[in-house]
Amino acid sequence: MLGDITNAQGERIDYTFHPGKTSSKDIVIIGHGVTGNKDRPFVAALSEGLSQAGIPAMRISFSGNGASGGNFVDSTITKEVADLGSVLDVLPGRRICYAGHSMGGAVGVLRASQDDRIKLLVSLAGMVHTKAFAEREFGAVRAGEGFMWDEPACPLSQAYMDDMARINSVANLAPQIKVPWLLVHGTEDDVVPIQDSYDVFRKANDPVELIEIKGASHVFAAEFTEVMVEKVTSWLRLQFARLG
Repeated sequence: MLGDITNAQGERIDYTFHPGKTSSKDIVIIGHGVTGNKDRPFVAALSEGLSQAGIPAMRISFSGNGASGGNFVDSTITKEVADLGSVLDVLPGRRICYAGHSMGGAVGVLRASQDDRIKLLVSLAGMVHTKAFAEREFGAVRAGEGFMWDEPACPLSQAYMDDMARINSVANLAPQIKVPWLLVHGTEDDVVPIQDSYDVFRKANDPVELIEIKGASHVFAAEFTEVMVEKVTSWLRLQFARLG
């Protein structure tokens, strides 16, 4: 449908498009978290659920992840914000929602705070305090030698750690988000604590909504995938309708 999409470095951005209503100008771009890709089960389930509800969806793998071009060691939030801009560039005239999971949630806040092409924003277990996350999860790993969560395909780079520290937190960007915003977080998330969503929710403009899914983990596993998909789809149908 859209052909090849490349970022500023000429690296191909892998994506899967899920059609909705033929005449729809709406589209939801779904971005993943650190060490993830577009084929995580709950990401695919959300895309399929939106498509079945008539809302076109496009799940992407940021550069260096999944089947996208580039190297994982170059992956940072800042680079992924630029990747998302490259995806937006190929969607002129569309009413765009960006939905980001975990680190992809921080990507969404950073992009939406500066890019008015994003008309709706969804954060799924969204990372807010980036420096704290990096220190908590990878502080004991030597950058350039060790791996994220002991995954050999995901070496920890100094560039990643430096970028997380520089950003520090996206909470203070919340007042700059001027579009409807949905926060979805599981109460049993042990990777990005639900407190991150509480902290950004308190600073966000209306209309913002926080949905807690009791018992859900960071990746909305098992029966919680269906709950998450239903909550997000219902909210998006209402918000796109309100856009007219």
